Amino acid sequence: MKLRTLFCSALMCPLAVVASHGQSRPVSTTSASEIPHFRKQGTVTQMIVDGKPFLLLAGELNNDGATSLEYMKRTWPKLVGAKLNTVLAGVSWAQIEPQEGKFDFSVLDGVIQGARSHNLRLVFLWYASWKNGTSSYPPDWVKKDFERFPRAQIAGGESIDVLSPFSDANRDADARAFAALMRHINEVDGQQHTVIMIQVENEVGMVRDSRDRSPVANQAFAGPVPKELMDYLQQHKDTLIPEFRQVWEKAGLKTSGTWEEVFGRTKATDEIFMGWNFARYVGRVAEAGKAEYPLPMYMNVYTWGFGKGWRGRFSSVNEPIEASGSAMPDLFDVWHAGAPRIDMFSPDNTDDFAAFCARYTQSGNPLFIPEAPGGLEGAARALYAFGHHDAIGYTRMGWGIERKPTPDKDLIDSYDMIAQLKPLIVEHQGNGTMSAVWLGPNDPPQKVRVGNYTLEVAFLKATEYGTTPPEIPTFAGAIFIATGPDEYFAAGNGVFVTFSPNTPGPPHVALATVEEGSFVNGRWVPERRLAGDDTLCGVGSSAPAGDECECLQLRWPLEGVAPPITERDLSTREGIRRFTLSVYHHQEELLETLRVAPHEGGIQHFTLYRYR
Repeated sequence: MKLRTLFCSALMCPLAVVASHGQSRPVSTTSASEIPHFRKQGTVTQMIVDGKPFLLLAGELNNDGATSLEYMKRTWPKLVGAKLNTVLAGVSWAQIEPQEGKFDFSVLDGVIQGARSHNLRLVFLWYASWKNGTSSYPPDWVKKDFERFPRAQIAGGESIDVLSPFSDANRDADARAFAALMRHINEVDGQQHTVIMIQVENEVGMVRDSRDRSPVANQAFAGPVPKELMDYLQQHKDTLIPEFRQVWEKAGLKTSGTWEEVFGRTKATDEIFMGWNFARYVGRVAEAGKAEYPLPMYMNVYTWGFGKGWRGRFSSVNEPIEASGSAMPDLFDVWHAGAPRIDMFSPDNTDDFAAFCARYTQSGNPLFIPEAPGGLEGAARALYAFGHHDAIGYTRMGWGIERKPTPDKDLIDSYDMIAQLKPLIVEHQGNGTMSAVWLGPNDPPQKVRVGNYTLEVAFLKATEYGTTPPEIPTFAGAIFIATGPDEYFAAGNGVFVTFSPNTPGPPHVALATVEEGSFVNGRWVPERRLAGDDTLCGVGSSAPAGDECECLQLRWPLEGVAPPITERDLSTREGIRRFTLSVYHHQEELLETLRVAPHEGGIQHFTLYRYR
């Protein structure tokens, strides 16, 4: 069946197993303006759900967690208790189309209803042609038919269990199933918007070799680079990702020729070749789905750049490239040209988090973290992603968030703070009045410009003031939002902060007011007003010996197990800091540091003031 027949191939009935052939598509009553979508706010991309900006505080289920409603019945309370607002759940091709042309959405419908009843949103992960570079999720009727659905080959002619991206039959079968899925989601959820986004495939890329070496792939590799790709590269020549442009430039910036003539005889050329062919395949799948229900669609990626695999590790001479052709930053331009209906490329778990975030926000790519750790490190990562890179979401994975034996108190606290600060975060995205830091114990202090002041943020030793955390901290993180000329809110763990003015005038900065509190129904509710020892640095801190001055300190959580969020109040956990600053002249050198009392992942609201 040709791809053009996709859009009249099936009519999906809710909670039923139906055949797809010969049915007509019902007219959708969903207005395009109501569908969850991306919207630009200046240079920032926001996720819009039901007309309002939405930050995904997410957790990902185990790959097959959403295949059993009984399993999910036990899981929903855990997800609610984890302070999530969004759940990432896998939906496999084999699950919904066990027989060709016959679809079963009964479990999918139950998952949607379960999420809706627990006030959670869903992001579905389409496990189809590829999952982690292999093909373990196609239905049996695809897996068993090697002639109709060919596999990729590696050097030596060995076929591997990976569907070839050079097969129209592979692509069209995947696209038909995905179109049926999106049509059904529209029918059962087009008004309620429980499902807000879709991941297309999972960690796509060629494994065990740098490219497919089947006869059809070899023929394509020996042929000319497609005109569509060359046209895109010439039209965007001045804004190409630098690493990609360097490969093209080194080969002479040719505008036509074979792949090796245009890009050179290197492994990077193999990756560009595979990237284009994966992009064309996935792009057609996404196009088929969006024709039915145009939710935002993204791809998750775990590779760094040319010649590098998982976590940015270089491939050795004798080691095949991992996930060659994936939608990594070096290939953004190739994927933009080949799969324009994919809205975002998202980095999975990596050790070098700050660098990965920077790489994956090139070319205006919105940042969404679809797989990442929890704990203290995850709490710091989430604050950094939202505050520094204007992320639309962060996702705790860890082989299935529901499998963690005890609640992730640190990430729960971080999600709780972000949820409280959400109105301020979305208001201040992209205008220079918000930033965040992510620091390791050996990192030098970071300077970030926020509003009228520059904040110098340093890592706080975990044992100071007896605030030993329940795990050895590897990274600290904090978010800062300027809400007025001298007024700020702050939240985070494990840092202390010094200030300097960005404007002419008195050079020294001191604290005016420091409040600890929280937001209740969007309204700031202060509890403690802090001064004296609670805003003193130099005693038991990392300040220079003999210095005692005011400073902002966001401490580590206290050692021990805190009660669940639902059982806490302002007397049992420290909150956000609101503070104001002022500047003044002083004849002696003053350490421009602000510290605040210990907190357990709480938000801190602080103000800066100036002495004239």
